[in-house]
Amino acid sequence: MHRVYLEVKCEVSILTPFEDISKQITNQVLLVENVIIGKIPTTYYNLEGINENDKLEVIN
Repeated sequence: MHRVYLEVKCEVSILTPFEDISKQITNQVLLVENVIIGKIPTTYYNLEGINENDKLEVIN
């Protein structure tokens, strides 16, 4: 399951007749939730930065 959250930080000031109160409020908001269905691969190759000619040597 993949989830993407947005973290929101807000500075809040509460004004009363006797004092001013400032607080920072932080909250996470869920933007996206995704379940990927399918067969899980048994292997993973990251071949970024390798030449075309060298790819077969890495896999073998």
